[in-house]
Amino acid sequence: MFKENFHTHTRYCDGKNTPGEMITSAINKGFTALGFSGHAFVKDFFCDWCMTEEKSLKYIDEINKYKKKYKDIIDIYCGTELDYFCTELPGEYDYTIGSVHYLHESGVYPAVDSSLREQHEAADRYYGGSLIEYAVRYFELIGGIAEKLNPDIIGHFDIVSKFNEGDCAFDTGDKKYINAWHDAVDRLLPYNIPFEINTGAIARGVRKTPYPALDIADYIQSKGGFFIVTSDCHDAACLDFFFDEVKEMYSKYNIVNFSDILKNKQ
Repeated sequence: MFKENFHTHTRYCDGKNTPGEMITSAINKGFTALGFSGHAFVKDFFCDWCMTEEKSLKYIDEINKYKKKYKDIIDIYCGTELDYFCTELPGEYDYTIGSVHYLHESGVYPAVDSSLREQHEAADRYYGGSLIEYAVRYFELIGGIAEKLNPDIIGHFDIVSKFNEGDCAFDTGDKKYINAWHDAVDRLLPYNIPFEINTGAIARGVRKTPYPALDIADYIQSKGGFFIVTSDCHDAACLDFFFDEVKEMYSKYNIVNFSDILKNKQ
């Protein structure tokens, strides 16, 4: 277990490396499977870190070529990370990750995970200055992502807390916050989709623990949910970042290999 990663970004979107460099790193690390998940094309507003329609088709073509080239060495999968507000999906993919990177208010799409400053600005403009209300709106969206997009993975469930290490910006013990993520989990569980234990924010130096927070993971586990482990990798060196620590921190949870899920679907 953990010798695979299915949340991987390349130069086709906001990653540092080419797909070929990612594959070389995965092989060197002893991976048995690698899934690419370039940020999907968003039609309704400009997103500089998402693939364009043209790039999406080139991306699919390149990843599919690598599937054949490395088929006797490592299993390669072509996926994409959908945002809640994706309305079109050029091409066909082996799997999708469902994530929320934006809110939507009055025709504006405030980014959730760009900076704490942007979170505060959106909270001031739309939510009476309350980051808790901002977070409640986020969880309303992530709770509906399975119904809207039918993804294969629930991406970084509580990314709204990205810049809240040690509750420096808002209180995650606030009853409104807890109720909001409870409701979101409860809406997602019937779809039987894995939640990712995502180490990406640790690699980028803004968190010390993965998504989801341990109290959220406890709740998901207690309700019969299950997990996969990903590194939300934007750098080939970080394909298995913090995976050893995850083995210890989340040892009591129901963690599966996503490659097994995909093979069972075929």
